[in-house]
Amino acid sequence: MTEKRNSSYIDNELKIVILESIYERSNMTEKRNIHALIEKEAPSLNNLLDPNDVKEFKAMTSELRDTWTKKQVFRTETEMRMSVLQDMKYPTKAAKYWQCVREQNVFLENLMNLSFDCRRNEVKLKRLEQKLETEKDPIKRELYQIDIDEKRYGLANMQLVARDRMREIKLWSALKKEFNDGSFDTKDVNKHQLDSYHHIMKNKAETLTSGSSQPEVFNVLGQLKTIERVKKSGEMIYNKKEQLSHDLGAKEK
Repeated sequence: MTEKRNSSYIDNELKIVILESIYERSNMTEKRNIHALIEKEAPSLNNLLDPNDVKEFKAMTSELRDTWTKKQVFRTETEMRMSVLQDMKYPTKAAKYWQCVREQNVFLENLMNLSFDCRRNEVKLKRLEQKLETEKDPIKRELYQIDIDEKRYGLANMQLVARDRMREIKLWSALKKEFNDGSFDTKDVNKHQLDSYHHIMKNKAETLTSGSSQPEVFNVLGQLKTIERVKKSGEMIYNKKEQLSHDLGAKEK
C-alpha cells in the first residue's frame, strides 16, 4: 500500500512540476494558475508519502523539471541517418530523399491531427471552467477541478510533442536539401525506383546464406532477376515512354 501511495504522489507531483515548467515559458497569468494548483494540491499530496520522501522529492523538483523538458520524444538526427536512412535499405540519394518525403509527411499529418486535438482540449477546458464557476455542489466542484487540472496537463504534453514534431519536420527538410543533388527527379517517386531497387536487391542477395529460407531466396533472386531483365530490355526508360506518349497525343490532335 505504501509503494502505491508513493507512486501516486510522485505521479501527481511530477505532473504539477511539468505544468509549472511549461507555463513558465508562456505567460505570467498561466504561471500564477499553476502555482495556485501546486498550493492547492500540496495537502493531499503530503498525505500520500512519508515526510522524508516528500522532502526528498521536493528537493528534486528542479532536476525533474529539467528531465521532463529535455527528454527525448522523437528521433534524433543520428537515429534518422543511421537507422531510418541506412545505406543497405536506401542505397542512393534518390532513395534517401524520397524516404525523407515519406517521413516528413507522416509528421506533418500527425502534427495537424495534434493541432485539432489541442484546439478541442482547449474548448473542453473552457467549458469545464465555466461549469466550475456556476456549480454550487462542493463535490462536483472538486471533480470539475480535477478534470481541469488533467486538461491542463494534457495541453502541456501536447505542446511538448508539437515542438518535437516540428523539430523533426525541419530536420527532414534539411536532409531533403542535402540529398537533392539534381541527379534525380524530385516530382515523380517512381522514376528513381528501378535503380534504387536494383541496389537494394543486390545488397539483399549478398546477405543470403545457406541458412536462408527458400521463400526468402526465391523472393530476393526473383526480384533481382526481374529488375535486371527490365533494365536490359529498356521497357522502363522514361524519356522514350514520355516521347511515345507525346507523339501519340500529337497524332490524336
